[in-house]
Amino acid sequence: MNILKALNNGYNLLKLSNIKSYKIDAELLLSECLNISREKLIINFKDKINRENYRNFLFKLNRRKKKEPIAYIIKKKEFWKNSFYVNKDVLIPRPETEFLVEEALNIINKDQKWLILEIGIGSGCIITSILKDRKNCFALGIDSCEKAVKIAKINAKLHHIENRIKILKTDVDNFNTGKYDLILSNPPYIDKHQLKYLGVCEYEPHKALNGGFNGVEILEKVILKASRLLKTNGKLIVEIGSNQKYKVKSLLNNNNFFINKITKDLSGHDRCVVSTKKL
Repeated sequence: MNILKALNNGYNLLKLSNIKSYKIDAELLLSECLNISREKLIINFKDKINRENYRNFLFKLNRRKKKEPIAYIIKKKEFWKNSFYVNKDVLIPRPETEFLVEEALNIINKDQKWLILEIGIGSGCIITSILKDRKNCFALGIDSCEKAVKIAKINAKLHHIENRIKILKTDVDNFNTGKYDLILSNPPYIDKHQLKYLGVCEYEPHKALNGGFNGVEILEKVILKASRLLKTNGKLIVEIGSNQKYKVKSLLNNNNFFINKITKDLSGHDRCVVSTKKL
């Protein structure tokens, strides 16, 4: 069997299962099975594939048929300028979260030696992306999930920034170490009553999504902790839910923060809040 026939089989299988991205998904899965780029796959339609690779392709297609996210099947996800290792123990990096990286890089000059804290490091994609672009900065990342900590360490090594970051297993309530120039967080911010309506909720870790009642319980903890751990005039950048702007603004104002800007995502939803700790 050649690549073209295998792909056509994959297209049909996923299309019949109502996978809207059936074409790109089939191509990504087959390129992963053959260990070649998607671009190389597409220009080599006539090349033959062996039975073992085809069986592996069918296995991955059947996982995708069940709506398992493509990133978990191929164990990687593109984010910012790089590819990151992911599995079901961490959230899949999303395009809207790239705004945290963009805003951080806008704030930090190339030659600055900032100390950065990320609360809820997950896969490590946010802080790793920042450290790769800001060579003089150092960071500490915390997460309450031991498996997430292991994945963040893997990604730090993959991207050669492990000497500039320390990653610890601890929750935000119990962490009280250091003073930081910048604190970042993409905390759980989904209202617990809305979790069941999320399309991929059965695959992604609930703990990383569940923001409690009204979705701001963890955000409130992050803001309170940042008010204690940031240096004066230090920056706090957080990702928020699309309907949480006014709640988060109130929390920031009540905890001695000045709100610099609120950035909208590509869908026009409020998504990233940049603030500064006052005197």
